[in-house]
Amino acid sequence: MKIIKLTSETKASLLQELLRRSPGNYSGYEDTVSQIVEQVKKEGDKALFDYTARFDNVAMDQEHILVTEEEIQKAYGMVEDRLVQVIRKAGQNIRDFHQKQRQNSWFDSNPAGTILGQKVTPLKRVGVYVPGGKAVYPSSVLMNVLPAKVAGVEEIIMTTPPDRDGTVYAPTLVAAKEAGVDRIYKAGGAQAIAALAFGTESIPKVDKIVGPGNIYVALAKKAVYGHVSIDSIAGPSEILVLADESANPRFVAADLLSQAEHDELASAILVTTSSDLAKAVSEEIDGFMKTLSRKAILEKSLEQYGYILLADTMEDAIDVTNEIASEHLEIVTKDPFQTMTKIRNAGAIFLGEYSSEPLGDYFAGPNHVLPTNGTAKFFSPLGVDDFIKKSSVISYSKDALEQVYQDIVYFAEAEKLTAHANSIKVRFEA
Repeated sequence: MKIIKLTSETKASLLQELLRRSPGNYSGYEDTVSQIVEQVKKEGDKALFDYTARFDNVAMDQEHILVTEEEIQKAYGMVEDRLVQVIRKAGQNIRDFHQKQRQNSWFDSNPAGTILGQKVTPLKRVGVYVPGGKAVYPSSVLMNVLPAKVAGVEEIIMTTPPDRDGTVYAPTLVAAKEAGVDRIYKAGGAQAIAALAFGTESIPKVDKIVGPGNIYVALAKKAVYGHVSIDSIAGPSEILVLADESANPRFVAADLLSQAEHDELASAILVTTSSDLAKAVSEEIDGFMKTLSRKAILEKSLEQYGYILLADTMEDAIDVTNEIASEHLEIVTKDPFQTMTKIRNAGAIFLGEYSSEPLGDYFAGPNHVLPTNGTAKFFSPLGVDDFIKKSSVISYSKDALEQVYQDIVYFAEAEKLTAHANSIKVRFEA
């Protein structure tokens, strides 16, 4: 990996390089995606089935698009019992963590005759998109579905592209069943996002769409935002390890590669104050590369977006860490909890040398759907809050309103909104 001295110039250059990975920079695909979305909006199932035949090489129709209970049970027979048990264990951890995020409605009254409050309501129907092809991740099914279940969403619809024989990847079906998905449809790509957003004869319209996907899926979610809510426009995966001389270079190298293997645009960065650690990690990476299966992807990823940044001080290292605002942040310092207190921006924070990033991907419980491309400066991980909405509640008695109505009238008239003022005044006419 490239070892670079951290300066203001190299920091600015690095931040610019990382931003090139944003889905917003792929405008060349937007016309194609827009055409797909509009066609499905206008023609419904016909367009959905046409695009499924074109892109997935599957002849789909209304009779076969919905995954049957028989197909789900068949999937269980194709998945090793141990994987089913691991899915259940991970699911319970995810469920337990998200239970702690639940919010309740609240009301506050006072003797003057006012009641103010907030009513918390789960979304009625949510769509979860699950990729197919090279990116088949049952763990993502759990992470997207279970917070919605904990929130109390009434109905969860899942779409996922079928294989050429019209089937769905068996572990995906098992994870969906274990998580509590209500209906699963064989549809993928931008056409599936459009179907969820607008509804077709087969697929019902949802209130919100969540889940990862390729650039076509990301841009389709962007195109339908406003007609429905979405989770985010996710970019490629990324990891940043913040370490001092106490870190184990072999562990650090392994963790950097754990994210670099996702795809060629993934980013893996080590920020350290130790030149000895920097060199040792680079050597360990070279050794691992000889044995890991996704070598071609790893090489491309590290060549483009793999960096070892050598900082003069831990303060400088923390500063660039906050600027990058990585999706995954590992802190491997003498006192990682103390270091964490200075971190403002990260999607998920892993503390200590035995809190490796895959622990969060699969098993620990916190959500692995995280903000990317620096958006951890203002976005949070997917959670229960993403599947509820809040309504304000206001109730005043006549006595309570009488005490303040003149102030409200004055305020409204100051804004020259006389109908607003009149709405209050008529209640106190002689």
